[in-house]
Amino acid sequence: MSARPTIGVLALQGDVREHAAALDRCGATARPVRRPGELSGLDGMVLPGGESTTIAKLAAAFDLLEPLRAAVRGGLPAYGSCAGMILLADRLTDAAAGQHTIGGIDMTVRRNAFGRQVDSFEGDLDVPALGEQPVHAVFIRAPWVEDAGPQVEALARIPTGPAAGRVVAVRQGALLATAFHPEMTGDSRVHELFVRIVKGVR
Repeated sequence: MSARPTIGVLALQGDVREHAAALDRCGATARPVRRPGELSGLDGMVLPGGESTTIAKLAAAFDLLEPLRAAVRGGLPAYGSCAGMILLADRLTDAAAGQHTIGGIDMTVRRNAFGRQVDSFEGDLDVPALGEQPVHAVFIRAPWVEDAGPQVEALARIPTGPAAGRVVAVRQGALLATAFHPEMTGDSRVHELFVRIVKGVR
């Protein structure tokens, strides 16, 4: 394989270009994925932020939902930000009627946990897996993790306020998820971690 991994970015809706740019900065080749055939040859997959119900419906309409589930079950590394975290959850709380996920991470995620669009916010998080420097996190109609199984590692929690202690970043094996949007800040450390995960699996 090439030293530069090829990582797909689900390109149905959401922050596709921003994730692709972040992956490029981290030494990966980003490939937009809109159809099942475009999953072939990927070393990893990014599920971007956006509107989780819309992304899931479009994935089903484009016959991508089941192939994505099969790929993740088969060991394809995946990273999801915000809506992508929802898509990687095995279980949802307050899901829209008939909403589907790709699954893979043994967790229950609450959609729009922090409130509506007007309740979006930014803040600094301690993420030891990414080093000592705090991560400046952007939360937009963000989810959080209600509960998770023993194989799920909590990477970051909300430090203060009414949501203090809520888990907003997790890893389970080759699967990574954040409730926030690192692709929007210019801080590439989350993407760097994911590229290292991908290279380790390859």
